[in-house]
Amino acid sequence: MTEWKLFADLAERAGDKHVTVDASAGDTVGDALEELLAGRPDLDERVRDDDGELRSQINVLRNGTNVLVEEDGLETELEAEDELALFPPVSGG
Repeated sequence: MTEWKLFADLAERAGDKHVTVDASAGDTVGDALEELLAGRPDLDERVRDDDGELRSQINVLRNGTNVLVEEDGLETELEAEDELALFPPVSGG
């Protein structure tokens, strides 16, 4: 099992700030994302575009590292005890 931490409106759309999904070591971040979005159409619509691709402003972190920038994107393999986080676009102020 893997836990997602969701922030801002993503947590509102999912109904919780912490969501546990059926993904474990050897699965990919993408597998865990599919589990997270399954049955959550409001969240899915916010995270992916009409083609099913991750929206460019969405950040996916594994243990604090942005997998889209510093690792293998959604193909990044999960390890035991990984913590995943999903952030919407963040604007400075």
